[in-house]
Amino acid sequence: MIYLDNAATTRPKPPGVAEAVAEAMASYGNSGRGVHDNALSAARTVYGVRQRLAEWFGCPRADHVAFTPNSTAALNIAINGLLGPGDHVISTDWEHNSVLRPLYRLREQGMGLDFLPAGGGGRLDYGELEGLLRPNTKAVVCTHASNLTGDVVDLERIGAFARRHGLLFILDASQTAGTFPIDMEAQGIDVVCFTGHKSLLGPQGTGGLCVREGVEVRPLLTGGTGVQSFLETQPEEWPTRLEAGTLNSHGIAGLGAALDYLERRGRDAVRAHEQGLAKRFYEAVRDLPGVTVYGDFTREERAPIVTLNIGALDSSEVSDELAERFRVATRPGAHCAPRFHRRLGTGEQGAVRFSWGWANTEAETDTAAAAVRALALEARP
Repeated sequence: MIYLDNAATTRPKPPGVAEAVAEAMASYGNSGRGVHDNALSAARTVYGVRQRLAEWFGCPRADHVAFTPNSTAALNIAINGLLGPGDHVISTDWEHNSVLRPLYRLREQGMGLDFLPAGGGGRLDYGELEGLLRPNTKAVVCTHASNLTGDVVDLERIGAFARRHGLLFILDASQTAGTFPIDMEAQGIDVVCFTGHKSLLGPQGTGGLCVREGVEVRPLLTGGTGVQSFLETQPEEWPTRLEAGTLNSHGIAGLGAALDYLERRGRDAVRAHEQGLAKRFYEAVRDLPGVTVYGDFTREERAPIVTLNIGALDSSEVSDELAERFRVATRPGAHCAPRFHRRLGTGEQGAVRFSWGWANTEAETDTAAAAVRALALEARP
């Protein structure tokens, strides 16, 4: 099987990741729940990965990196912990449901919400940002890169807008954390929410959020922390305030091994490899009769995603054909991005997403392009 569904989860994981998880499972105790060697080994690993992620994202304080099971949990913590009824938020039409649904729920409770529209070709119209401001606007919440098309948000422009108006900037880095440079300080980001199992190349069940010092996030969950057990409320200290319950130290050990790989190979080298393969595929399919490719390919900086449709064929039918006949794994459907699909006019048909990872090759990419070519020829009247 040629695996081109890396935007859902990277596969395979780099060498050392599975081994680190297995070693942790065989030897770790519970981080922060004891002073014996097994507990301390887990705690040292968790703290070490916390430090490295702070450096990775330009977060000045390692204790302001809080671990979660995934970016959905991180986004729920950030959105619900910073926003509420009476506030107003600006988001975009590119968002995943991990952003949209928490925002919609707060809107039902009385929060104002507006979206930066995706206009022609799905491009965001940054010129409309100023017009979306309200006296009670508190934050901008947006993705770094669309999981549907791979188009990348202009972080510097959004960050400058947020700073100019004293707004919080909450970033969903699910598709970019790991291979794209993110610097909270330089880019004016207040909270970065990330998952470990995509571009960070780690295990599923890992993720977190990095929070700028001075941004006070209310805890979403309360419970056991291993410290200050007689308090009736969640401890205020970072990162304990956001980490109720046992951490996935086994997965965090695997995430540390994934960081080792990215540092050895080089984040920029991995990104360039993936982008090069995506561009190679795009060039091969973009002019095929009946094939429609979505997204803005005039920009070099984009996530390694190419999403397309073949005529009026249902995207699930095309994806099934790719898997069964050509052994190419893709993702069809709505991709949890309903607003963007409606803007692109693909709400009913969905679309077929191809996405590349560190282990994919040119030969695999060419085989996938040939498969699309064959299906497009068959679909011609």
